[in-house]
Amino acid sequence: MYGSIRQRPEVWKRFTANGDEFNQHSYVDSYCNLEKHDIREILSPDASMMLVENGLKVELPDERRFGVCLTHDIDDIYPPFHHTLLSMLHSVKGANLEQLKKHSLWRFNGKHESPYLNFREIMDIEEEYGAKSSFYFLTAEKDPRRFRYNIEDAGTYMGEIVDRGWEVGLHGGYYSYDNYEEMVREKQRLENVLGRPVIGFRNHYLRMKINQSWKMLSKAGFKYDTTLGFNNVVGFRNGMCHPFRPYDTEESRALDILEIPLNIMDIALFEYTDSFSQAWEMAKQILDTGAKYNGVITVLWHNNIFSSPNLKDWKKLYVKILDYCNQKNAWITSCGDMYEWWRNADINYP
Repeated sequence: MYGSIRQRPEVWKRFTANGDEFNQHSYVDSYCNLEKHDIREILSPDASMMLVENGLKVELPDERRFGVCLTHDIDDIYPPFHHTLLSMLHSVKGANLEQLKKHSLWRFNGKHESPYLNFREIMDIEEEYGAKSSFYFLTAEKDPRRFRYNIEDAGTYMGEIVDRGWEVGLHGGYYSYDNYEEMVREKQRLENVLGRPVIGFRNHYLRMKINQSWKMLSKAGFKYDTTLGFNNVVGFRNGMCHPFRPYDTEESRALDILEIPLNIMDIALFEYTDSFSQAWEMAKQILDTGAKYNGVITVLWHNNIFSSPNLKDWKKLYVKILDYCNQKNAWITSCGDMYEWWRNADINYP
């Protein structure tokens, strides 16, 4: 696949993230410099387009037109105090007494009634559209904002997730993207609670060092990563709308890990757009692009969205995306399932 992309140096530079000039603040914070890059460039999967023009054909299961990977970063399983206050305020404004009780009393009734332990609700929604997803849990003990949660508290819930056929992966800690020992420790802690190997990874705040983080992930035993995206905008960071094996230009070799790039994150989508309709149109454009090139679009919706009264439009948009993808005959699944299919597929890269 690399030969086709190399035909255009500017696309090859974008694909390999050589110099990673999309970064705004540093080489690890995935903020796109929107003063330097036009949104039309970001929304164009140039590298995948070249592969398709040169003969790439992807035949997904059951003749599905394109793939959609649904993902959830579990940043919190207990609402921080300011989340609770905001939810209570919106419950009062909406005159929703049951909702007000849910958000105000869980701290007194016990952690098990936390509104953010909502994984069953999320899976039920997805199941209505024949979809599955990946849940990425944190096990890091250090975080720049606050301590998040003990992964042991989520053990029963993770068991239900995998029993239903959904996936559990690691949400790497803020500081683990370039710390191999910490990455391994976090992985082992998750596996000890889950009772089975973990193959998928996304780093907190999408922090990563191009090539270096991928090498460490591979060495630590991960099979795929889905960190490569933007924190402040949606689109195709390195021009790919297909999973791919990263290429290290310094060592002139493909890396032994599959990257499933992130394209649509809830926070970035709503921060970049001004309204529900604008957010939907931008999401639809990316999904249609994925369908056009038989690609794979990865969507990230945080679990707190599904239980936050102030973010009910975000939940509504997620359901709209599921309905649209289902109608367009997309294979809507977890990143773990996508990895397994991609690993076994006979893909003839041009």
